[in-house]
Amino acid sequence: MKSTKTWKIGEYAKGGVISVEIESSFKYGNVITIIGKEWDSSQGYKKTSNQSNAKEFTRKTIHSSYDSDAESKMFLFLTDLTTSYYADNIIEWIKTKIK
Repeated sequence: MKSTKTWKIGEYAKGGVISVEIESSFKYGNVITIIGKEWDSSQGYKKTSNQSNAKEFTRKTIHSSYDSDAESKMFLFLTDLTTSYYADNIIEWIKTKIK
């Protein structure tokens, strides 16, 4: 099962866009990938603009099933990209997907 969500945060995040991909499998457990992207201004500047092709500038992959410190690592990575408010929101969404 794969879950994906993109947050178009704008000026409160480096690059303005953060995407999260969660891949769950019996063999590998939960693999969480957090991706920082540059806002694609050719698609417009509104939150409703399509940012699916925004250019990636950083990523972190965490195997939450094997890493007891996964949440701390995600939070530290996210707070380097955005404010703690958005980092908390993103982590809460992740928690709903990895049960």
